[in-house]
Amino acid sequence: MITKVMEVDNRTATTHFILLGFPTRPVIQLLLFSIFLATYLLTLLENFLIILAIRSDGQLHKPMYFFLSHLSFLEMWYVTVISPKMLVDFLSYDKSISFNGCMTQLYFFVTFVCTEYILLAVMAFDRYVAICNPLRYPVIMTNQLCGTLAGACWFCGLMTAMIKMVFIARLHYCGTPHINHYFCDISPLLNVSCEDSSQAELVDFFLALMVIAVPLCVVVASYAIILTTILKIPSAHGRQKAFSTCASHLTVVTLFYSTTLFTYARPKLMYAYNSNKVVSVLYTVIVPFLNPIIYCLRNRDVKAALKKTILCRGSGPRESRTMSS
Repeated sequence: MITKVMEVDNRTATTHFILLGFPTRPVIQLLLFSIFLATYLLTLLENFLIILAIRSDGQLHKPMYFFLSHLSFLEMWYVTVISPKMLVDFLSYDKSISFNGCMTQLYFFVTFVCTEYILLAVMAFDRYVAICNPLRYPVIMTNQLCGTLAGACWFCGLMTAMIKMVFIARLHYCGTPHINHYFCDISPLLNVSCEDSSQAELVDFFLALMVIAVPLCVVVASYAIILTTILKIPSAHGRQKAFSTCASHLTVVTLFYSTTLFTYARPKLMYAYNSNKVVSVLYTVIVPFLNPIIYCLRNRDVKAALKKTILCRGSGPRESRTMSS
């Protein structure tokens, strides 16, 4: 495979990268294609059903579910940035991606990852207010504040990705840039650059520290206070009921942070390990697939709303035909 290059300032600038993906036998490639395709489609379906259930059920028109709908919407696009290209590469010998395509994929991926970090922290704050200040909850978590917080999450994600891209996109790539990954991520791009990338790595580390550490502190502080408040509830039933309202979110936070924390704390170092691709599959494929399931299994309101939505959609056409006849 020939990498296309062009002359820029007496240097050759790469216009295409080659994604190595998962180099295995064709039979294994086909098996992986089937598994990841099924996971991708199910992830889209799960998150779409959650959004539909929240919008159609008046009992779920609450701040907690408002943020959950944003999380589901985010993860639909989050997996769509990665999965289609990965699926095509499983069936194609040409695993190249254009420079602009690579940078676009990276920009939106970083946007969604950063947005999810902050959104999970906002959801933890929402649970803190609901459990620790239940009487003031409707006054504090107004529709205006919820909309502002959701908008701030998306804005911070977009701006963080834009700043990172300014430093990564201007790096010089030469030779034959084979990326040992299945998508364009920060760590492989820093490693295939043929010039000093210390400035870009420093900026990326600082922004990653801000986007990861600050929301993580909010999550830890919120749940520390929540746990203290729950332990003060006299009845076991009351403690169980209070904890059940935040158990699903805590599980999602643990899964997402544990799989991404070490990868993006030291991006260039992590690329040196082959396990990096396995960890990436966890947070780009498995976690988005599991999140809707976790919310359905651990949250009775969401489970009931989903059943109602599916049953109503399924029985609607039959009822219409019965009435018309």
